Amino acid sequence: MAGGITDTGEPYSAFVGLVYMFNLIVGTGALTMPKAFATAGWVVSLALITFLGFMSYMTTTFVIEAMAAANAQLRWKRREQEEVIDSDSSSEYSDDDVMGRGRSEPETKPILSVQRSGAVDHFDILERVEMGQMASMFFNKVGVNMFYICIIVYLYGDLAIYAAAVPISLMEVACGNHSCSAGSVKYNDTDPCWGSVTRKDAYRVFLSVFTLLLGPFTFFSAQKTKYLQILTSLMRWIAFTMMIILALIRISKGPGEIHPPVASLSGVPNLFGVCVYSFMCQHSLPSLVTPISDKKRVGTLVFADYVLILGFYALLSFTAIFCFDSSLLHDMYTLNFTDNCSVLDIPVLRYFLGLFPVFTISTNFPIIAVTLRNNWKTLFHRDGGTYPWVVDRVVFPLITLVPPIVVAFCTHNLESLVGITGSYAGTGIQYIVPAFLVYYARRHLEPVMGRDAVNKHQSPFRHAFWVWFVLLWAAFCLMFVTANIILTDTKK
Repeated sequence: MAGGITDTGEPYSAFVGLVYMFNLIVGTGALTMPKAFATAGWVVSLALITFLGFMSYMTTTFVIEAMAAANAQLRWKRREQEEVIDSDSSSEYSDDDVMGRGRSEPETKPILSVQRSGAVDHFDILERVEMGQMASMFFNKVGVNMFYICIIVYLYGDLAIYAAAVPISLMEVACGNHSCSAGSVKYNDTDPCWGSVTRKDAYRVFLSVFTLLLGPFTFFSAQKTKYLQILTSLMRWIAFTMMIILALIRISKGPGEIHPPVASLSGVPNLFGVCVYSFMCQHSLPSLVTPISDKKRVGTLVFADYVLILGFYALLSFTAIFCFDSSLLHDMYTLNFTDNCSVLDIPVLRYFLGLFPVFTISTNFPIIAVTLRNNWKTLFHRDGGTYPWVVDRVVFPLITLVPPIVVAFCTHNLESLVGITGSYAGTGIQYIVPAFLVYYARRHLEPVMGRDAVNKHQSPFRHAFWVWFVLLWAAFCLMFVTANIILTDTKK
């Protein structure tokens, strides 16, 4: 990527990196999880979500190891080129000297000896190498093309969902009835919102405002949203804590659900469909991890992040299924508080929870957009080439931003598109791509750096068994997604 590989942006602390990862992972999936828990039963759901968290943590460590390996290869190739140039500059001595030094020395000198001769650790993650660049380094042409198909479909799908979901939430708050009976009121897009302005018109107005406010972040680095990320993270903690406490208060008073479902295997495919994005962050790890100033404890922080998020998912879902009747749980959990005065009778707080999805999604949009933009740059990059300023700063951001906004303007019913492309591409990005990346990175670098070289960012799951285990799990995931689609179409 021309200029983009080493442009890591402003460095930030490990804590800020943890906040970024928390905001990226905890999206709308957390709000749809209680309904999925109730459908599949709390025992089955807890076991599956814990296993999904473990698998996602494993593949996250795979990506970080591959990032370190990619940095090592880039440094080795750069040093190799410098040695060749040095050899060429001394060619005035004799042709035999040129052949002796130019052919053998750069290829046979092991990377480990270079690493020991100086203070530089080749496995330091100092250069941002996006997943697309890593795919180009470690995969063959077919693998690279398959990766880009997968990542582009997934990220465009994500951006289209975000671009539609935020205006929908704003429209529901602005045009809907947030009285205690709002849950029983059904609206059409042609119903009036403000006088002659229909709900569909209001949706497009909010979409335009959303584009004007968050679209410009696509033209900059993800780090430009640091303070927005921290503020939104605080709002998330407040909203999650509020919903958990309100549910616990209602449970303590007695009218909650006494016997929630324990297990229902028929709900498992739907649960997986809901949870497919619950731990997704692999695609944005290069943009999030590389700017961290001190990476000594990155592995520990990632593990802590996953444990924290899993705890939130479990606590939120358990309080929900023991508080509300399973048949009355909404797909979007916040609606159970906005239309139920017996749980929350303060209008301001009901509006705050109704707008919570807006906070959640709005901070994810710039990070996902920057990630897609960087991968577009990598796709068209040629070694030694640079992009003109207009192409780098205008064209790439526009081809990232315009398509999902256009789709959101045309329709906000993206369920069928997301169910097919998003789930399949999501499985590829979360499981298949990281497994193949770390597998081929290890095979690619071993002849050069030797078996004694230690990658300080190596995954704790270093045995090849874990790579094949992830691929086997991905195959089962695809079967679950397919079963969910078939079962859903059969019921229609």
